[in-house]
Amino acid sequence: MLELGQRWTRLIFLSLLCLCLCLPKESDARRAPKIPRCPATCSCTKDSAFCVDTKAIPKSFPPGIISLTMVNAAFTTIPEGAFSHLHLLQFLFIENNDIQALSKYTLRGLKSLTHLSLSNNNLQQLPRDLFKHQDILTDLDLRGNSFRCDCKIKWLVDWMEKTNTSVPAIYCASPFEFQGRRIHDLAPRDFNCISADFAVYETFPFHSVSVESFEFNEDQFVVFAQPDSGFCTLYVWDHVEMVFRMFHNITSRSAVYCKPVVISNSLYMVVAQLFGGSHIYKWEEDPQRFVKIQDIDTIRVRKPNFVDTFQLDEEWYFVVADSSKAGSTSIYRWNSNGFYTHQSLHPWHRDTHVEFVDVGGKPHLILSSASQPPVVYQWNRGQKQFAFFSQITELADVQMVKHFWVRKVLYLCLTRFIGDSKILRWEGQRFVEIQTLPSRGSMAVYPFTVGLRQYLILGSDFSFSRVYLWDDLTQRFQPFQELNMRAPRAFSLVSVDNKDMLLAASFKGNTLAYQHLVVDLSAK
Repeated sequence: MLELGQRWTRLIFLSLLCLCLCLPKESDARRAPKIPRCPATCSCTKDSAFCVDTKAIPKSFPPGIISLTMVNAAFTTIPEGAFSHLHLLQFLFIENNDIQALSKYTLRGLKSLTHLSLSNNNLQQLPRDLFKHQDILTDLDLRGNSFRCDCKIKWLVDWMEKTNTSVPAIYCASPFEFQGRRIHDLAPRDFNCISADFAVYETFPFHSVSVESFEFNEDQFVVFAQPDSGFCTLYVWDHVEMVFRMFHNITSRSAVYCKPVVISNSLYMVVAQLFGGSHIYKWEEDPQRFVKIQDIDTIRVRKPNFVDTFQLDEEWYFVVADSSKAGSTSIYRWNSNGFYTHQSLHPWHRDTHVEFVDVGGKPHLILSSASQPPVVYQWNRGQKQFAFFSQITELADVQMVKHFWVRKVLYLCLTRFIGDSKILRWEGQRFVEIQTLPSRGSMAVYPFTVGLRQYLILGSDFSFSRVYLWDDLTQRFQPFQELNMRAPRAFSLVSVDNKDMLLAASFKGNTLAYQHLVVDLSAK
């Protein structure tokens, strides 16, 4: 019995000993979390860190760091929130590095930052609103960088005008016009940062060879000539859906031009056809339809190519450019209830286009021709006739002549299918060539303005159509944008509901509407 008691005593003792060894020590339970060490490439004190040749921004520092310096860093960009773990940081010196780019949110989380230096890096710009939430920043050093003073730095100029932060003088390295200038001396108005873009807004699933826009009964309309489908098709602008919707068709087996004209609150449509004769229609409200009111003389107009309308001495006229060898470009005058033959211009010249323009205070017609240089006719008020005046240049194969005005100066654009297009300026006695534009394959040109911006678009059958923007400084058109459209034949600008849209009639592809979008380059 004694031996059994001794065994039990020994087992109890061993069990208690094991239990004691397995229980955690009180010191272990209270052990503090591991304190982050100073990164290997940095030297640290109680409240600061100095880092050299660091390959990346360290993810941890000893607690209490309020000042960080980084030199000779082995990285060129600083990402978003790179210092967000250093929320106590007050002084940040990123100097003498090759830093080329910062994230817009590089300084995210640095609510205590008062001093920031990015001096002697390779920064050409800073992301917009980089300092937006740095409410207590008192000192900013940006010296020793190669800033490009363009639209992307406009926000910094504006910020420096308004901030209380002290910023030592910094200078523009480029572009040439600002090179060497103090950024402090620049003003937001020194930057021309408003640009634009033409983007497809609506696609019409048909081919067309002409497009005209007009207003009638307070609605905005466009009409397309569609020889493939056999219609002159009218679309009306839907102010609710903000698109053009189909309104009405005029049956026309071979329409090449559908020209609207509103006279005394009545709408008329001149429909020029390649065969089957050309006709004039009138819109009736009850029932809503177009009714043919007269035919155009087929002896004079054999092969129409273009129609233009104009007013002279408060009387309405339209002129049809005839492209046949047997017909003649002809003028018709409105007389109370219809249009009547007024005058035939030169025959045999295969005219492709006619443009009405006021030159030197006198009305003129400029006829483009496939067989000779453009011909100018001048209005004789006494005889109420157009008489031959001159030829513009020695250029042949001019498909179209269009005029435009810039600062009260008259210009012409002559577009050619083979060869270059020409820009001419009226010099008081004659038109003088001032610019050549490459335009191989062009059959349509269209100058137009949106706000204060003067554009010109040259269509092309062989490549992209080109939009040009007038430059006031050089008094020339500069390339602006290329648009992908197939065989454009006509253009028209529509401005409605604060939208500016360029419509393009396409002979081989879908007809398109491009919206003119204003872009603030400084906001990117």
